[in-house]
Amino acid sequence: MRISPLPPLPNLVAFEAAMRHGSFTRAAAELHLTQSAISRQVAQLEDFLGRKLFIREPRALRLTVSGQRYAEVVQRLLVGCAEATEDVMKVRSHTALTVACSSGVAVLWLTPRLASFREAHPEIQLRLTVNDSLASLSPAEFDIGMYYLREGPPPGLAARRLYGEEVFPVCAPGYLNGRTLAPAALANETLLMLDDGQRQWMSWQTWLANQGLPDATLRSVLTSNQYPILLQLAMEGQGIVLGWRHMIDACLREGLLVRASEASASLGGGYYAVWPRDRMEPAAARAFRSWLVRQATPPAA
Repeated sequence: MRISPLPPLPNLVAFEAAMRHGSFTRAAAELHLTQSAISRQVAQLEDFLGRKLFIREPRALRLTVSGQRYAEVVQRLLVGCAEATEDVMKVRSHTALTVACSSGVAVLWLTPRLASFREAHPEIQLRLTVNDSLASLSPAEFDIGMYYLREGPPPGLAARRLYGEEVFPVCAPGYLNGRTLAPAALANETLLMLDDGQRQWMSWQTWLANQGLPDATLRSVLTSNQYPILLQLAMEGQGIVLGWRHMIDACLREGLLVRASEASASLGGGYYAVWPRDRMEPAAARAFRSWLVRQATPPAA
């Protein structure tokens, strides 16, 4: 369908700018044209319409009655066209990025920090996929991820270390009423344990063995296959859970959890940025990896 009659778009743009400024000179400055070019564009529009749009006074422009009616419609249409154009350009410029991580990383570390990345990169559309088993993820399913690894990454993935590992027992402030326990005494408490054979995370038995107690008998155990659930149980005073430093720092700062023992352990594991090795890394993934590294770098003293 042909839409007619329509005047040339530059004529409408010049008219709208002159109307807003009440001056050909100021309209010309906004549009980076000469005053005579703006005057000529408006005159062409008036010839097209067969109506005068402005009363030209020595120091100002005043809209005629026809000019007032026309200005309202033209401005609305030009603003709508500009907004629609901006929306289309934004959609075109957006880049999708799929970020994979475990539930613990998602809840405890990533989501509290994610606003800073989105603010710095509004053009990147993020999609978070939560999978507690990195080994079960295909490299085709994500662009970059953050996972705890004790050994090297699974085949087909590259990795960069972000944090080392420090693991220590934590509990609600009221659970031990301010006391801390020796490792041997912890075995007599209710211990909250991650029950997921696919993960490389340290178990209570491994942690106690690291403290010289390989044969410790656990008196009471409550298990879950979701680490955030174990932390919530600990916050509610249901027992003692192993805490990974960096993951639980915020809980300690806010007083939701406290150390239940001064002892800690490490098996050489840590948190890593991981990404498909045999695929060209998108610019958005490189930007996200750089952001992860900055987030993991302690601020200068």
